[in-house]
Amino acid sequence: MRWINTNTAVPLSAVKPLDGLISYRERCIEEARRALAGAPSRSRSPAAASVVASAGDVDGILYARCAETGSLCLAQQPDPAGWTQLLERMNAYRRSPQAFHQELSGSRAETVYRPKLEWIRDTLRLQGIERPRIAHVTTEPSDFTPLLRQSELFAHVASIPEGPLVSDPGAVAWPGTVEAAVLLESLDRSADPGALLARVTERLAPGGLLFVTALVASGFDIATLGLKNLYVYPPDRTNCFTLAGLERLLQRAGCSLIEVSTPGVLDVAIVRAHLQRDPGLRLSAFERQLIDAPEATHDAFQAFLQQRGLSSFARIVAQHGAPAQDH
Repeated sequence: MRWINTNTAVPLSAVKPLDGLISYRERCIEEARRALAGAPSRSRSPAAASVVASAGDVDGILYARCAETGSLCLAQQPDPAGWTQLLERMNAYRRSPQAFHQELSGSRAETVYRPKLEWIRDTLRLQGIERPRIAHVTTEPSDFTPLLRQSELFAHVASIPEGPLVSDPGAVAWPGTVEAAVLLESLDRSADPGALLARVTERLAPGGLLFVTALVASGFDIATLGLKNLYVYPPDRTNCFTLAGLERLLQRAGCSLIEVSTPGVLDVAIVRAHLQRDPGLRLSAFERQLIDAPEATHDAFQAFLQQRGLSSFARIVAQHGAPAQDH
């Protein structure tokens, strides 16, 4: 199994600045609270189908924790159709002048999306797959879909709406089977990640590849801050799997794992930004000592997190079914 580290330095301000996030986060929580009104309690974890226990709340919205994997999920089971509408509304708001995302579109293209395209390209080359048909499973529109199409790496790029795959799968038009599918934090947002994976793998050719990214609760900044982490909120973090939970979810969907990496570069920066925002934040003496240490120490610790699978950004390549015979 491949394990990838990165030495790329990315400032938090170029990707997801904490101050700029707050108003968007508040809007998300307000909309999610309305969407969850009257929703039933969840009894099983989407990660491993095991029981869940209370994990606390994010501004009054309850989260639960998987007893087996430690993964987080909303304590209420969202209605798939209502959640699809919520994701679409928040995607439209994210792209509006009222949100901060437009200001970051240029920097995110280079620091977020370009490395993902290179990751997909390099993996396809290592697997000996040339010009596959690929599905980008997302809430439309997405800034990543045009990059996939412009790359000329693929025979066809289909944009597949992630919400309707769960709420109304018969209404989703696929271009036949595909040899690869990309889910960038789609499992984090989904009302039913198991159902989402089932719908995607139904359309994967034998031996097809899944490219999955997610924020993981087992990573340093989320494990340290817990639900005080301001990047954990619905619907963007409807689910926040641990790395073990994400692996289990994919294996339950009939996938074998080719690459499991946590090449995140922002764990220490995120904890530091939270401490700057709230100096009274409850951290251990070691954690405060780490945050106060020189940048060289931060870099060395972040490298350690990558190497040991302890960063909060996960990247997985999985293969579904028997290996293809024509590549």
